[in-house]
Amino acid sequence: MKRLEIIDQPKATKWLFSNQYAGFIWLVVRVWLGYEWIKAGWAKLFGAEAKAFWDTGLGVKGFAEGAIASHGAPHGAVSYGWWVAFLRNFVVPNYSWIAKLVALGEFLVGVALIVGFMTGLTALLGLLLNFTYVYSGTVSTNPTFIILGVLLVTAWRISGLYGADYFVLPWLRNLLHGTARVDKAAGKVPEPPKVEASQPKDLVSNS
Repeated sequence: MKRLEIIDQPKATKWLFSNQYAGFIWLVVRVWLGYEWIKAGWAKLFGAEAKAFWDTGLGVKGFAEGAIASHGAPHGAVSYGWWVAFLRNFVVPNYSWIAKLVALGEFLVGVALIVGFMTGLTALLGLLLNFTYVYSGTVSTNPTFIILGVLLVTAWRISGLYGADYFVLPWLRNLLHGTARVDKAAGKVPEPPKVEASQPKDLVSNS
């Protein structure tokens, strides 16, 4: 049987997704994307859309009902019946708290991206929001957000390197894998205590 040959990753992509200097590229990407998320969330929390989202939640209700209505129209923006059922049976009855969750979620995703806190996971949560909008028939800036979000998830090891992830990811690794703690003062990993072997007893007694 012929052995499976694995193709090596191209040097360019390896550098882009793992080199520390490429972290500056992802710094620019996540700061811009975070700023856009903050703008969207701020408008729903304190701006022009605050009444429709944070106060009454009618923005989400109208959005969901519009998506449901478009499903039955020729060439409707919403293509999937299961998504329409989700909107009708879950989103519309719970529009009030979902609207607050959306507003707060958009704002917090933006803050976490700019700070660089759990960047891969944060970008994934942002993608979840983007896909809910796309499935509901809204295009707008979502394709751009999705492309950048996927790239940030792919580069999760270094996308937050110049941010909070510089401290958070090593701490999580040590917490999950039980790595020995580093003595920050000495800069060394403490050595395990030495155990002295017990001397064997004489098998033949002196008489």
